Amino acid sequence: MRLAGVRWPASVSTARLDGAGYRVVRPRRPIRAAALEEYRHGAQLAVGKAAAVDLAVAWWLAARSPHSLIHLPLRSGGQLDLVLLHHSLGFRVSSWKRLRSRLSPPATTTVTLPPRPFPVLARADHERFFHQDFRDHLRYAFAADTLFLIGSRRAYELAAEEVRALAEDGPAHLVAGTHFCAEIGLGPWKPHHRRNPAAMLHAYLR
Repeated sequence: MRLAGVRWPASVSTARLDGAGYRVVRPRRPIRAAALEEYRHGAQLAVGKAAAVDLAVAWWLAARSPHSLIHLPLRSGGQLDLVLLHHSLGFRVSSWKRLRSRLSPPATTTVTLPPRPFPVLARADHERFFHQDFRDHLRYAFAADTLFLIGSRRAYELAAEEVRALAEDGPAHLVAGTHFCAEIGLGPWKPHHRRNPAAMLHAYLR
């Protein structure tokens, strides 16, 4: 499925917590055929074709919505929900359970993806990921049965091609019976470094 022009029914709720206001965006329809679990290298997400599109839209929103938390409820199929947010929000993940309990009744909206949702980055942009002074890494944390991915717009855009390919190119591989996945690095990675092991979100079509 092509992502250009995809329309995504969503709901928007708000709440105040510790003197700050927050906006939480969720899909309006239940996400089916998706399961997120913690595993030894970070987290593993299994998605069907429709859920891969949900992930892509959420990824696009997270990069462009620095004042929102993008929440994908996935616990009906696995161990964890997923929340994507911008690092500048300064949200403490330990507050997620309290924030959820205070959310206003949802208002409905529709997110429409543009003709080219994700930028095409040069090879040099990706190679900077491995530089010692590079700071635009996606970070992750677990709290209240939820995996949080936290980063800048650049951090989300560096991984966007993996997410796009999962939604757009993956279904053809699924029909052919071949494995297709996105492997998204979480945090700075130093190979064979015990104090800073590789961590990733491994998302695959099923």
